[in-house]
Amino acid sequence: MKPSFKTEAEAMRSQLVEWRRDLHQHPEIAFEEIRTARFVAETLAQFGFEVQTGIGKTGVVGILDGDDVGPTVMIRADMDALPIEEQNDTQYRSQIAQRMHACGHDAHTAIALAVAKMFAQKRSHWKGRLKFVFQPAEEIGQGAKAMIADGVLTQMRPDIVLGLHVWNDLPIGYVGITEGAAMAGTQRFSILITGKGGHAALPHQTHDPVVAAAQLMSAVQTIVSRNLDPLLSGVVSITQMQGSDAFNIIPAQVMLGGTIRAFETFTMDLIKTRLAQLAQQIALAFDCEATITYENSLNPLVNDPLVARRLRECFRQVDASLEIIDNIRTMGSEDMSEYLAVVPGVFFFVGSANAERGLNYPHHHPKFDIDEEALVIGASLLASAVAEYVWQQE
Repeated sequence: MKPSFKTEAEAMRSQLVEWRRDLHQHPEIAFEEIRTARFVAETLAQFGFEVQTGIGKTGVVGILDGDDVGPTVMIRADMDALPIEEQNDTQYRSQIAQRMHACGHDAHTAIALAVAKMFAQKRSHWKGRLKFVFQPAEEIGQGAKAMIADGVLTQMRPDIVLGLHVWNDLPIGYVGITEGAAMAGTQRFSILITGKGGHAALPHQTHDPVVAAAQLMSAVQTIVSRNLDPLLSGVVSITQMQGSDAFNIIPAQVMLGGTIRAFETFTMDLIKTRLAQLAQQIALAFDCEATITYENSLNPLVNDPLVARRLRECFRQVDASLEIIDNIRTMGSEDMSEYLAVVPGVFFFVGSANAERGLNYPHHHPKFDIDEEALVIGASLLASAVAEYVWQQE
């Protein structure tokens, strides 16, 4: 008989909070998670895990075998913080300037460690293999690819992949588990518009890339509204514009940067095609040239429908008071998608906002914080999800 992982998580409440607050005070950004990785590796080793470090540069993998042969379940948690100056006034606020856990990865790491401890203490009751993956550099979309390149999906290949995200778009007590696409794929782009620079007083002697860029920025907004099926979803955002540093110079070049986001790859392809057409043709109309460069793409995050349905029923049994919803989708992206593109699994959202306590600032905000009850809920649900696949029938 499975234990009550809700009770187990409750018993670990103080440990969960302690871990999370320690990590919160010592945030490290992408591929600089040295202290965090050392803490994770040492803690896993204490639990009896076989520990691998330096995977994907600063990632950590912990392996633990159960009592008998069975499926390999991979549990993924991200570790990196953001280059943000924290504005919260708490005892556990960041101690490092311009570094902050403003997205909840400190919570994810603490929750995964708690689940690791639960199963390490019950090895005689479950079968198969657990593979805990603590990943760097999610915030820049490169950590999952780095770990995959180092063999995290080919060495002791997992049969199922599980992960979660504390979610301040949902109040505490809510859980989102969506079948199919839950988070958008993303594609970064830069557009270099090249003209002929000159003096601002003599624009007739130039081919002004600033004017071309301005026209392009406006025209780009028609891609979704006029080229995309209204029943589909897509976002094109230009977020950067770099030209001259002087008030009296028309630059020879202007660079525009931004992202494309969509749930389907064919939608992404349509947007990319139309963006290239607009850039080249508008630039040509102003006697300029346009070159587009794409980098750092991420797949849409797609949950396996069968796994999602199974875990939704599991979660209802874990805690009947939770509000389980199945239509949470966001244009935000997550490189958990790279694992799910190869191995079936689920990435679910644990509500962590509490408006009455002022804990409802959005992710990536300098005042972001969570209701730490989400740690207990997250640990109970993630442990229960793992048990669905490895617990021995008695």
